[in-house]
Amino acid sequence: MPILALTLDLDDTLWPVLPALERADQAVDAWLRQHHPEIARAWPITAMRELRARVAAEREDLAHDFTAQRQLTLRHVFADGGIVDAPIDTLWEIYFAARNQVELYPDSLAALTRIAARWPLASLTNGNADLQRIGIGQHFRHQVCAREHGVAKPDPRIFLAAADLLGVAPAEVLHVGDDPAMDICGARDAGLRTAWINHEGRPWPTGMGPPPELDLPDMAALADWLDAGFSDG
Repeated sequence: MPILALTLDLDDTLWPVLPALERADQAVDAWLRQHHPEIARAWPITAMRELRARVAAEREDLAHDFTAQRQLTLRHVFADGGIVDAPIDTLWEIYFAARNQVELYPDSLAALTRIAARWPLASLTNGNADLQRIGIGQHFRHQVCAREHGVAKPDPRIFLAAADLLGVAPAEVLHVGDDPAMDICGARDAGLRTAWINHEGRPWPTGMGPPPELDLPDMAALADWLDAGFSDG
């Protein structure tokens, strides 16, 4: 069955996400040190991250909503400091702006441009990436986010929702991502075809079922593979 559309993971597929997350945490901490030094002293970055991990573990109903997890974490630290009217909106904008200052992998933009010229794309993410802020939104027909759909990868329902938006059968969609469990197993269980962007050249993990259809080092290799198939077809 031919590939008629693609769904594409974002974080650690098109760009490394950890530098952006680190920058975002530092931006929030810098604002707190300037405007609420008592909160910054009580809740340095490490403590804030540990609290967010506890919030995530305790609030399984928010597993699909990283935004709510982070905002709940901020509300907690301000309440702990005796401040009821926490500046959540201000802090979230600071975090969100820094989190979306990503640096794409060197091959990502050119490959994305090549692919989007021939196939409709939908982004499919559990995270908080904003394609318009990053500057690549024009390459995507749809943006599918776990927070908006109420379920997160690897739940098959979010993959099926993306296929429905693209107007094609799941078996006609190639899902592309870096995470074996979230991306490859999730897409496979939903009936999509799979491409693993395996930047580090790792072996396919044992115990995770069949390997992906494609095991590729980067997005450029994916664009080459798609172009070859398109030409052959």
